[in-house]
Amino acid sequence: MGEKKGSNFEIIKSGHPRTIEKSKSVVRKIVEMKKKIIIDCDVGIDDALALILAFHSPELEVLAVTGVSGNVSLEKVMKNIEKVLFLLRPFHLPFVARGAGRPLQGDPVHAESFHGEEGLGGAKIIPRKGEAWWKPFSGSAGALIEKLARQHPGEITLIAIGPLTNLALALQKDLEGMKLLKEIVIMGGAVREKGNVTPYAEFNFFADPLAARMVLEYGMPIALVPLDVTHRVPLTPEVIENRVRTSSDLFSRFIIEATGYDSRRKQFPGGRKAFYLHDPLAVGIVIHPDLVRMESLPLLVETTAGEHYGQVHELPAEQALGGQKVDVCLGVDAEKFLELFLSRLAG
Repeated sequence: MGEKKGSNFEIIKSGHPRTIEKSKSVVRKIVEMKKKIIIDCDVGIDDALALILAFHSPELEVLAVTGVSGNVSLEKVMKNIEKVLFLLRPFHLPFVARGAGRPLQGDPVHAESFHGEEGLGGAKIIPRKGEAWWKPFSGSAGALIEKLARQHPGEITLIAIGPLTNLALALQKDLEGMKLLKEIVIMGGAVREKGNVTPYAEFNFFADPLAARMVLEYGMPIALVPLDVTHRVPLTPEVIENRVRTSSDLFSRFIIEATGYDSRRKQFPGGRKAFYLHDPLAVGIVIHPDLVRMESLPLLVETTAGEHYGQVHELPAEQALGGQKVDVCLGVDAEKFLELFLSRLAG
Protein backbone atom coordinates (compact mmCIF):
# COMPACT_ATOMS: atom_id res chain seq x y z
CA MET A 1 0.00 0.00 0.00
CA GLY A 2 1.22 3.49 -0.82
CA GLU A 3 1.57 6.27 1.70
CA LYS A 4 -1.43 8.53 2.12
CA LYS A 5 -0.85 12.21 1.55
CA GLY A 6 -1.03 14.20 4.69
CA SER A 7 -0.34 11.14 6.84
CA ASN A 8 1.56 11.52 10.09
CA PHE A 9 4.47 9.71 8.45
CA GLU A 10 4.84 12.45 5.81
CA ILE A 11 4.34 15.28 8.25
CA ILE A 12 6.96 13.89 10.65
CA LYS A 13 9.37 13.45 7.78
CA SER A 14 8.85 17.06 6.75
CA GLY A 15 9.48 18.19 10.32
CA HIS A 16 6.09 19.71 11.17
CA PRO A 17 6.77 21.05 14.70
CA ARG A 18 3.26 20.42 16.05
CA THR A 19 3.29 16.76 15.03
CA ILE A 20 6.87 16.24 16.25
CA GLU A 21 5.91 17.68 19.63
CA LYS A 22 2.86 15.39 19.73
CA SER A 23 5.10 12.39 18.97
CA LYS A 24 7.49 13.41 21.75
CA SER A 25 4.54 13.64 24.12
CA VAL A 26 3.47 10.08 23.23
CA VAL A 27 7.02 8.83 23.86
CA ARG A 28 7.11 10.60 27.22
CA LYS A 29 3.81 8.99 28.23
CA ILE A 30 5.09 5.54 27.25
CA VAL A 31 8.24 6.06 29.34
CA GLU A 32 6.15 7.28 32.28
CA MET A 33 3.96 4.14 32.08
CA LYS A 34 6.97 1.83 32.48
CA LYS A 35 7.57 0.37 35.91
CA LYS A 36 10.82 1.71 37.31
CA ILE A 37 13.01 -1.01 38.80
CA ILE A 38 16.38 -1.56 40.46
CA ILE A 39 17.89 -5.06 40.34
CA ASP A 40 20.12 -6.10 43.24
CA CYS A 41 21.92 -9.30 42.26
CA ASP A 42 24.81 -11.73 42.73
CA VAL A 43 25.13 -12.56 39.06
CA GLY A 44 25.20 -16.25 38.48
CA ILE A 45 23.41 -18.00 35.63
CA ASP A 46 19.79 -17.37 36.61
CA ASP A 47 20.59 -13.77 37.63
CA ALA A 48 21.87 -13.23 34.09
CA LEU A 49 18.64 -14.67 32.68
CA ALA A 50 16.66 -12.34 34.99
CA LEU A 51 18.60 -9.35 33.64
CA ILE A 52 17.86 -10.44 30.08
CA LEU A 53 14.15 -10.71 30.85
CA ALA A 54 14.10 -7.32 32.56
CA PHE A 55 15.93 -5.41 29.83
CA HIS A 56 13.91 -7.12 27.09
CA SER A 57 10.56 -6.23 28.69
CA PRO A 58 8.97 -2.98 27.46
CA GLU A 59 6.93 -2.79 30.66
CA LEU A 60 10.08 -2.12 32.71
CA GLU A 61 12.64 0.66 32.98
CA VAL A 62 15.82 -0.60 34.63
CA LEU A 63 17.29 2.37 36.47
CA ALA A 64 20.17 0.53 38.12
CA VAL A 65 21.87 -2.81 38.72
CA THR A 66 23.67 -3.32 42.02
CA GLY A 67 25.97 -6.17 42.97
CA VAL A 68 26.33 -8.22 46.15
CA SER A 69 28.51 -11.17 47.11
CA GLY A 70 26.65 -14.46 46.72
CA ASN A 71 26.80 -17.00 43.92
CA VAL A 72 30.39 -15.85 43.36
CA SER A 73 32.66 -13.27 44.97
CA LEU A 74 31.77 -9.59 44.63
CA GLU A 75 34.65 -9.02 42.18
CA LYS A 76 33.25 -11.68 39.87
CA VAL A 77 29.68 -10.42 40.35
CA MET A 78 30.64 -6.92 39.19
CA LYS A 79 32.50 -8.32 36.17
CA ASN A 80 29.48 -10.47 35.32
CA ILE A 81 27.12 -7.49 35.51
CA GLU A 82 29.34 -5.72 32.98
CA LYS A 83 29.50 -8.83 30.77
CA VAL A 84 25.72 -9.26 30.69
CA LEU A 85 25.18 -5.56 29.98
CA PHE A 86 27.70 -5.82 27.14
CA LEU A 87 25.63 -8.71 25.79
CA LEU A 88 22.40 -6.72 26.19
CA ARG A 89 23.66 -3.31 24.99
CA PRO A 90 20.72 -1.49 26.57
CA PHE A 91 19.38 1.65 24.89
CA HIS A 92 19.04 3.43 28.24
CA LEU A 93 22.20 2.85 30.26
CA PRO A 94 21.57 1.83 33.88
CA PHE A 95 23.64 2.93 36.84
CA VAL A 96 25.84 0.19 38.27
CA ALA A 97 27.05 0.19 41.88
CA ARG A 98 29.18 -2.10 43.98
CA GLY A 99 27.63 -3.54 47.14
CA ALA A 100 28.66 -5.70 50.08
CA GLY A 101 31.50 -8.19 49.69
CA ARG A 102 30.55 -10.30 52.68
CA PRO A 103 27.45 -11.10 54.78
CA LEU A 104 26.49 -9.25 57.96
CA GLN A 105 27.63 -12.24 59.99
CA GLY A 106 29.82 -15.25 59.25
CA ASP A 107 31.99 -15.95 56.22
CA PRO A 108 31.01 -15.49 52.56
CA VAL A 109 29.18 -18.44 50.99
CA HIS A 110 29.44 -19.06 47.25
CA ALA A 111 27.90 -21.50 44.76
CA GLU A 112 30.65 -21.85 42.19
CA SER A 113 30.13 -25.61 42.07
CA PHE A 114 26.79 -24.87 40.40
CA HIS A 115 27.38 -21.58 38.57
CA GLY A 116 30.95 -22.26 37.47
CA GLU A 117 34.22 -20.69 38.56
CA GLU A 118 33.35 -17.30 37.04
CA GLY A 119 29.61 -17.50 37.70
CA LEU A 120 28.19 -17.70 34.17
CA GLY A 121 28.49 -21.45 33.68
CA GLY A 122 29.94 -22.37 30.33
CA ALA A 123 29.24 -18.99 28.70
CA LYS A 124 32.22 -16.87 27.71
CA ILE A 125 31.57 -13.15 27.22
CA ILE A 126 34.52 -10.89 26.46
CA PRO A 127 33.48 -7.22 26.46
CA ARG A 128 35.25 -4.93 24.00
CA LYS A 129 37.68 -2.51 25.57
CA GLY A 130 36.39 1.03 25.63
CA GLU A 131 32.72 -0.02 25.53
CA ALA A 132 30.70 0.69 28.65
CA TRP A 133 26.99 -0.16 28.55
CA TRP A 134 26.32 1.26 32.01
CA LYS A 135 26.87 4.39 34.09
CA PRO A 136 29.22 3.80 37.03
CA PHE A 137 28.09 5.11 40.42
CA SER A 138 30.88 6.13 42.77
CA GLY A 139 29.00 5.36 45.98
CA SER A 140 27.80 2.08 47.46
CA ALA A 141 24.86 0.02 46.23
CA GLY A 142 22.84 1.16 49.22
CA ALA A 143 23.60 4.81 48.54
CA LEU A 144 22.44 4.43 44.94
CA ILE A 145 19.21 2.70 45.98
CA GLU A 146 18.50 5.43 48.53
CA LYS A 147 19.29 8.21 46.04
CA LEU A 148 17.01 6.83 43.34
CA ALA A 149 14.22 6.14 45.85
CA ARG A 150 14.31 9.80 46.90
CA GLN A 151 14.37 10.97 43.27
CA HIS A 152 11.34 8.81 42.38
CA PRO A 153 9.29 8.50 45.59
CA GLY A 154 6.71 5.72 45.52
CA GLU A 155 7.66 4.68 41.98
CA ILE A 156 10.53 2.17 42.21
CA THR A 157 10.28 -1.57 42.69
CA LEU A 158 13.49 -3.08 44.03
CA ILE A 159 14.00 -6.64 42.79
CA ALA A 160 16.45 -8.46 45.07
CA ILE A 161 17.69 -11.73 43.61
CA GLY A 162 20.79 -12.30 45.74
CA PRO A 163 21.58 -12.30 49.46
CA LEU A 164 19.89 -9.32 51.15
CA THR A 165 23.03 -7.73 52.61
CA ASN A 166 22.80 -4.52 50.54
CA LEU A 167 19.16 -4.02 51.53
CA ALA A 168 19.80 -4.58 55.23
CA LEU A 169 22.67 -2.08 55.23
CA ALA A 170 20.60 0.50 53.36
CA LEU A 171 17.66 0.07 55.74
CA GLN A 172 19.99 0.56 58.72
CA LYS A 173 21.48 3.71 57.22
CA ASP A 174 18.44 5.44 55.70
CA LEU A 175 15.13 3.84 56.64
CA GLU A 176 13.13 6.90 55.61
CA GLY A 177 14.74 6.90 52.18
CA MET A 178 14.13 3.19 51.70
CA LYS A 179 10.49 3.64 52.69
CA LEU A 180 10.12 5.72 49.52
CA LEU A 181 10.44 2.53 47.46
CA LYS A 182 7.14 1.34 46.02
CA GLU A 183 7.85 -2.28 47.00
CA ILE A 184 10.56 -4.90 47.30
CA VAL A 185 10.33 -8.20 45.41
CA ILE A 186 12.66 -10.81 46.89
CA MET A 187 13.71 -14.15 45.45
CA GLY A 188 14.64 -16.14 48.51
CA GLY A 189 13.67 -18.61 51.17
CA ALA A 190 11.75 -21.85 51.23
CA VAL A 191 8.49 -21.60 53.17
CA ARG A 192 6.70 -24.91 52.67
CA GLU A 193 9.30 -26.41 50.34
CA LYS A 194 12.62 -28.11 51.08
CA GLY A 195 15.76 -25.99 50.77
CA ASN A 196 18.29 -26.19 47.96
CA VAL A 197 21.51 -25.70 49.94
CA THR A 198 20.43 -27.60 53.08
CA PRO A 199 17.22 -29.55 53.69
CA TYR A 200 15.81 -26.40 55.32
CA ALA A 201 17.39 -23.36 53.65
CA GLU A 202 17.46 -21.68 50.25
CA PHE A 203 20.81 -20.27 49.10
CA ASN A 204 20.12 -16.50 49.20
CA PHE A 205 18.80 -16.63 52.76
CA PHE A 206 21.47 -19.15 53.86
CA ALA A 207 24.22 -16.82 52.55
CA ASP A 208 23.09 -14.03 54.91
CA PRO A 209 20.27 -15.06 57.27
CA LEU A 210 20.69 -12.02 59.51
CA ALA A 211 20.18 -9.66 56.57
CA ALA A 212 17.13 -11.64 55.43
CA ARG A 213 15.65 -11.55 58.92
CA MET A 214 16.22 -7.81 59.24
CA VAL A 215 14.70 -6.99 55.85
CA LEU A 216 11.56 -9.05 56.53
CA GLU A 217 11.13 -7.39 59.93
CA TYR A 218 11.49 -3.76 58.81
CA GLY A 219 7.85 -3.48 57.76
CA MET A 220 8.48 -2.68 54.09
CA PRO A 221 5.96 -3.79 51.44
CA ILE A 222 7.50 -7.10 50.35
CA ALA A 223 6.58 -9.82 47.88
CA LEU A 224 8.59 -12.96 48.60
CA VAL A 225 9.27 -15.37 45.72
CA PRO A 226 10.48 -18.56 47.45
CA LEU A 227 11.44 -22.02 46.19
CA ASP A 228 7.77 -22.93 46.66
CA VAL A 229 7.09 -21.30 43.28
CA THR A 230 10.50 -21.14 41.58
CA HIS A 231 10.70 -24.94 41.70
CA ARG A 232 7.57 -24.94 39.54
CA VAL A 233 9.20 -23.04 36.65
CA PRO A 234 12.03 -25.15 35.21
CA LEU A 235 13.71 -25.15 31.86
CA THR A 236 13.54 -28.79 30.79
CA PRO A 237 15.29 -30.65 27.96
CA GLU A 238 11.96 -30.59 26.08
CA VAL A 239 11.74 -26.80 26.35
CA ILE A 240 15.38 -26.36 25.37
CA GLU A 241 14.99 -28.64 22.33
CA ASN A 242 11.67 -27.23 21.11
CA ARG A 243 11.94 -23.55 22.01
CA VAL A 244 15.57 -22.59 22.58
CA ARG A 245 17.82 -24.67 20.32
CA THR A 246 15.52 -23.97 17.37
CA SER A 247 16.31 -20.26 17.67
CA SER A 248 19.52 -18.73 16.38
CA ASP A 249 19.39 -15.54 18.45
CA LEU A 250 22.27 -14.55 20.69
CA PHE A 251 20.39 -15.01 23.96
CA SER A 252 19.14 -18.50 23.18
CA ARG A 253 22.75 -19.50 22.51
CA PHE A 254 23.72 -17.88 25.81
CA ILE A 255 21.16 -20.03 27.70
CA ILE A 256 22.54 -23.24 26.20
CA GLU A 257 26.15 -22.29 26.93
CA ALA A 258 25.51 -20.90 30.42
CA THR A 259 23.36 -23.80 31.63
CA GLY A 260 25.75 -26.33 30.10
CA TYR A 261 22.91 -28.16 28.37
CA ASP A 262 24.08 -31.34 26.62
CA SER A 263 21.97 -31.88 23.50
CA ARG A 264 23.26 -35.42 23.00
CA ARG A 265 22.32 -36.65 26.44
CA LYS A 266 19.34 -34.27 26.77
CA GLN A 267 20.41 -33.16 30.22
CA PHE A 268 22.13 -30.44 32.22
CA PRO A 269 25.45 -30.92 34.11
CA GLY A 270 25.35 -33.63 36.74
CA GLY A 271 22.59 -35.47 34.91
CA ARG A 272 19.99 -32.90 35.99
CA LYS A 273 16.75 -32.80 34.01
CA ALA A 274 15.78 -29.27 35.03
CA PHE A 275 17.26 -25.80 35.34
CA TYR A 276 15.07 -23.67 37.59
CA LEU A 277 14.27 -20.08 36.65
CA HIS A 278 14.45 -18.78 40.23
CA ASP A 279 15.50 -15.19 39.57
CA PRO A 280 13.64 -14.62 36.29
CA LEU A 281 10.36 -15.41 38.08
CA ALA A 282 10.98 -12.49 40.48
CA VAL A 283 11.21 -10.22 37.44
CA GLY A 284 8.20 -11.91 35.86
CA ILE A 285 5.82 -11.10 38.71
CA VAL A 286 6.72 -7.41 38.44
CA ILE A 287 5.75 -7.52 34.77
CA HIS A 288 2.58 -9.56 35.41
CA PRO A 289 1.58 -9.79 39.10
CA ASP A 290 -1.25 -12.15 38.15
CA LEU A 291 1.32 -14.87 37.45
CA VAL A 292 1.29 -15.83 41.12
CA ARG A 293 -1.08 -16.49 44.00
CA MET A 294 -0.03 -14.87 47.26
CA GLU A 295 -0.77 -15.33 50.93
CA SER A 296 0.09 -12.88 53.70
CA LEU A 297 2.15 -14.76 56.30
CA PRO A 298 4.16 -13.94 59.44
CA LEU A 299 7.71 -15.18 58.86
CA LEU A 300 10.95 -15.44 60.82
CA VAL A 301 14.39 -16.34 59.44
CA GLU A 302 16.59 -18.59 61.60
CA THR A 303 19.95 -16.94 62.38
CA THR A 304 21.27 -19.40 64.99
CA ALA A 305 24.09 -21.63 63.76
CA GLY A 306 23.05 -25.22 63.23
CA GLU A 307 21.18 -27.39 60.78
CA HIS A 308 18.27 -24.93 60.52
CA TYR A 309 20.50 -21.92 59.76
CA GLY A 310 18.77 -19.74 57.15
CA GLN A 311 15.44 -21.54 57.41
CA VAL A 312 12.21 -19.55 57.04
CA HIS A 313 9.79 -20.28 59.88
CA GLU A 314 6.09 -19.70 59.27
CA LEU A 315 4.78 -18.36 62.58
CA PRO A 316 1.31 -18.57 64.12
CA ALA A 317 -0.55 -15.32 63.44
CA GLU A 318 -0.48 -14.29 67.11
CA GLN A 319 3.34 -14.45 67.11
CA ALA A 320 3.81 -12.02 64.21
CA LEU A 321 6.15 -9.18 65.18
CA GLY A 322 3.89 -6.15 65.53
CA GLY A 323 1.29 -7.95 63.46
CA GLN A 324 3.68 -7.77 60.50
CA LYS A 325 3.22 -10.16 57.59
CA VAL A 326 4.90 -10.75 54.23
CA ASP A 327 3.13 -11.41 50.93
CA VAL A 328 4.42 -14.83 49.94
CA CYS A 329 4.03 -16.39 46.49
CA LEU A 330 2.72 -19.92 46.99
CA GLY A 331 1.15 -20.64 43.60
CA VAL A 332 2.29 -19.83 40.05
CA ASP A 333 0.94 -20.11 36.51
CA ALA A 334 4.07 -21.88 35.30
CA GLU A 335 2.96 -22.20 31.68
CA LYS A 336 2.15 -18.50 31.37
CA PHE A 337 5.44 -17.46 32.95
CA LEU A 338 7.51 -19.79 30.78
CA GLU A 339 5.82 -18.40 27.68
CA LEU A 340 6.61 -14.86 28.85
CA PHE A 341 10.26 -15.73 29.49
CA LEU A 342 10.78 -17.52 26.18
CA SER A 343 8.99 -14.83 24.17
CA ARG A 344 11.32 -12.13 25.52
CA LEU A 345 14.64 -13.87 24.85
CA ALA A 346 15.40 -12.30 21.48
CA GLY A 347 14.40 -8.83 22.66
